[in-house]
Amino acid sequence: MGKKTLVIGASSNPARYSNFVIQKLIAQGHTVVAIGKREAEVAGVKIETEPLNFRNIDTVTLYLNAENQKEYYNYIVLLKPKRVIFNPGAENPEFYKILKENNIPFEEACSLVLLSTNQY
Repeated sequence: MGKKTLVIGASSNPARYSNFVIQKLIAQGHTVVAIGKREAEVAGVKIETEPLNFRNIDTVTLYLNAENQKEYYNYIVLLKPKRVIFNPGAENPEFYKILKENNIPFEEACSLVLLSTNQY
């Protein structure tokens, strides 16, 4: 069934990487949930506008800059994901420290590259 992934910063705009990653995750058999600024649907995945209490999240992949991540710090820590991926432009040393303190692995990587090279 793949890894249940939460995409934060999801967009219905097909020119956005977050949109493309949702499509690629679904195509590769992963379960996807998403949070974005506007309600929409991408590849059958509803983009929520509020942080919901999703369960059993394996991976959180971030498509927000460091400043916009702040409101999600506690939320992500409480989800207890197995890892957090900081996509290009989402690097955030302040959040890395919080994740380390909570024993949540993270990496600076591109989810699309990881998916394309079977490293996801």
